Amino acid sequence: MRLLSKSRFKLAVECPTKLFYTAKRDIYADLRDDDEFLQMLAEGGHQVGELAKQLYPDGKEVRTRSPLDAVSDTLELLKGEDDLVLFEPAIRFDNFLVRVDILIRTGNRLEIIEVKSKGYDPAKENVFVGKRGGFVPAMLPYLQDAAFQTWVLRKAFPSMEITTSLMMPNKAKAVEVDGLSQMFRLEKDSHVEVLRREDVDLRQVAEDVLQRIDIDEYVERILNEPLKYPGGKGAFEETAQFFATHYADDKRIDTPIGKQCGDCQFRAGLNDSLKSGFHECWKRATGWDDESFPATTVLDLWNYGNKQGLIDRGVFALHQVGPEDIRATEIEPGSGGLTKSQRQLLQVEGIPAALDGGGYYFDRACFSQASASWRYPLHMIDFETAVSPLPFHRGRRPYETIAFQFSHHTIDEDGGVRHQSQFLCTAPGVFPNYEFARALKSALQVDTGTVFMWAAHEKTTLTNIIAQLENDAAPLSDKTELVTFLSALVEEGGEREMVDLRNLAQKVYFHPATNGSCSIKKVLPAMIMSSETLRRLYAQPVYGVAGGIPSLNNWGAEGFRWLAGDQPDTAGDPYERLRELAESLLPEDFTRAQRTSIIAEGGAAATAYARLQCDMMSPGERAQTENALKRYCELDTLAMVMIVQAWLVFDGSSRP
Repeated sequence: MRLLSKSRFKLAVECPTKLFYTAKRDIYADLRDDDEFLQMLAEGGHQVGELAKQLYPDGKEVRTRSPLDAVSDTLELLKGEDDLVLFEPAIRFDNFLVRVDILIRTGNRLEIIEVKSKGYDPAKENVFVGKRGGFVPAMLPYLQDAAFQTWVLRKAFPSMEITTSLMMPNKAKAVEVDGLSQMFRLEKDSHVEVLRREDVDLRQVAEDVLQRIDIDEYVERILNEPLKYPGGKGAFEETAQFFATHYADDKRIDTPIGKQCGDCQFRAGLNDSLKSGFHECWKRATGWDDESFPATTVLDLWNYGNKQGLIDRGVFALHQVGPEDIRATEIEPGSGGLTKSQRQLLQVEGIPAALDGGGYYFDRACFSQASASWRYPLHMIDFETAVSPLPFHRGRRPYETIAFQFSHHTIDEDGGVRHQSQFLCTAPGVFPNYEFARALKSALQVDTGTVFMWAAHEKTTLTNIIAQLENDAAPLSDKTELVTFLSALVEEGGEREMVDLRNLAQKVYFHPATNGSCSIKKVLPAMIMSSETLRRLYAQPVYGVAGGIPSLNNWGAEGFRWLAGDQPDTAGDPYERLRELAESLLPEDFTRAQRTSIIAEGGAAATAYARLQCDMMSPGERAQTENALKRYCELDTLAMVMIVQAWLVFDGSSRP
């Protein structure tokens, strides 16, 4: 029996056609396979849910997994006249089924408590509604989820009063216990084992950290306003019935293709063993077949804000986009670098012959101007961080930044490269941020060389550490020195403000293989194809050996080859080596889909850190994981080195 659950309802609001593709794992590819597990793992959802249960020690859990059996068990528990609290009760009405996180019955009143791991910031005037009166986009799915549950319970229990609350970690509340997150261990089957300690009152911790928020007014608004979804809108009840009927009958709802297709998880290659729902939708809308389906669509147009407008006009393939759609000015090297629209034009029309550097575009004049102020040695830094809704350390708040690792390479004026320093602190119960800051200060204060990052993550991390230092009442003898040092790196116009290489890449470099993206994981493989110097150097076993590029980690006595060959078609992608290291950071019992998704989202290091906070790992496993973490982080700063090396050669500032 196909019942519309809250997760299926949310899927239909994203795109009604997805209801036809979901729950058919043997037919359609689903990139979100195991996604609920992964999201809960990444966001700590299981742990937050388990902590919320500690508020109700007499609560009864409906553990039955079979939906219909769970419904029967729930109704049996609700037959009694006494007030009660249920965890995960199953409520059915018609073709609808919801499992409520926490359901409280008091007399003739039922309260739904939807537990979310997303942080709640009480300092904000209204986290749900924006200044113009509309719902905050990030919060709307949570409110729609709660509204759907409320509607189903009202239908199932028409004589009872139904109220609804959200329960979320309060980002303003510090925990007064070490190792809170580690006390909720997630098992492979998504079950959470609570590791109780006699010195910790989990009920008190839950009262301190979790915030219960009445959302009845928002639920009523959602239930009484038209429900919008791609391709239409309608009254909430009529739309829910429309979704449920088609899902129960396994009938496809045809949704117009649009910009929302860019996030479709039902996607596979045209020749894959599983069908691609994405391609099915676009074939039906455009008349394309497997042979005529283009390699790129307008959905691939980088950073373009009106993809829906193009689709509405019948512009579906990337090659159909014209200059009038982009409105880019003529590219003039040395005039300040590529604009957003100029990068889009290069993506659509290709690189003009006059600007072609051999399959890529490089603005030498703009790079020369930007690099003229660089001071040697050049310092490349990359951080690994984690956040948790349930803090790992005493005195910390939900979702505070944990900076547990950095890697640091240098480039000397004569071109010499060295893995200069690194930091890693994974000791359970030890808050690493201040030692992290001290180690970074020690590594960088030896000279005045320019410091580089890729994207804003490093700057954001240091800004957060500055705030932690300034707000910490504990006596720290070097607090002022650390704040002064970090501030010089992050403040605009600061004494040693970090240079963002991603911003520079956006201005000076374009390769068709990047599809316009300036992600380092896109730029580095393109640079390998562009630069004979990089291919010649890194196809040799020069890394990690004396006389080559020294490393602080062990890459083998004979040196390490980052590239498989010295030709564009045989060199390979150094990040394939990174993915191999990421695999070693994850538990063996994770499924292939789980491992792939975590690695793709860049969460392997944070997952490893969370595991290292538990005392369950053997010394050997801990040492092996820490060694893999060090090498994993090392490649990101080496990637920055490789890109800058190639640019310097393109510019003529350095010779091979």
